[in-house]
Amino acid sequence: MVGGHRPAHTHLRQQMALPLNPQPLNELIMKEKVYKELLLQLGGLIEGEADAVAVLANTAALLHDMMGDRFFWTGFYIVRGDELVLGPFQGPIACYRIRRGRGVCGAAWERDETIVVPDVEQFPGHIACSSLSRSEIVVPVHNRTGRVAAVLDIDSRDLAAFDDTDAHYLNQVATLLSPFFDFRLSVSLS
Repeated sequence: MVGGHRPAHTHLRQQMALPLNPQPLNELIMKEKVYKELLLQLGGLIEGEADAVAVLANTAALLHDMMGDRFFWTGFYIVRGDELVLGPFQGPIACYRIRRGRGVCGAAWERDETIVVPDVEQFPGHIACSSLSRSEIVVPVHNRTGRVAAVLDIDSRDLAAFDDTDAHYLNQVATLLSPFFDFRLSVSLS
């Protein structure tokens, strides 16, 4: 602990059912390089666009394309009342609705925190939209008032596919998307 505050990566590790696998340094450097390029491309892609659905659709496509086979399903669930409703995504068909607190997406929304799940079979209440999903990361996307407006959900066919590096950069993606969830846009999405 530094200055009485627990580092964010320590907080994430405590939520996971299994310990994270350490990655060789070269893999970590390459992953960070891809994420940095992704953030630059996303910034350019969303600049000047006002439509939240269009931005979410292209964000899902960019993430899915840049991460290749590592990301099996990439998409968004949008908060509507007391449930999450399927939004733009890339990958196979998905569940339409998820109630608050249910599954990884519902838990991330309810807790308002990023959840990394190395093995979805070990997550209590996991909702299996696809039997091919083995690990998952879910990142809350906040509106301008700080409320969760959506979640970014990414699944992998591999166990322990996500780590602190993914959480760090995907939270930056979520921050870039926050301006698209002001009150007016959130209402139009509901």
